[in-house]
Amino acid sequence: MKRKENTLTKAELEIMNALWDINHSACVWDILEHYEEPKPAYTTIATCLKVLFEKGYVDYFKCKGEGKTHKYVAKVTRVEYARQTLRDVKRTCFGGSLLSMFSYFVREENLSDEEVQEMLKMVRNGEVNS
Repeated sequence: MKRKENTLTKAELEIMNALWDINHSACVWDILEHYEEPKPAYTTIATCLKVLFEKGYVDYFKCKGEGKTHKYVAKVTRVEYARQTLRDVKRTCFGGSLLSMFSYFVREENLSDEEVQEMLKMVRNGEVNS
């Protein structure tokens, strides 16, 4: 899938999270239900969805008998987006070194030796989602 930009803005990511949580086609009103008060304006969500379409993250269609209402679907899964984002972070922030990236998160999250060992055990046993 060709996208103009790999990263999403905070607003775009919130919309994608709503679509991923809904897990099927959704209109702007469906997406707005996933926001807490104060909810953004309908037009704000519609504009962001247009940008997401242009970036290649969503597609849309019109349902027969529903007037001008567009239904949106994610073209990229949450896992695919996370995978690409983390690859970019590894490349740009850690010189491509997974060891540097891993040690950064171990330090930043103040993981104990036991937690690190548990993570390694999970990886060895294939318990970590890809």
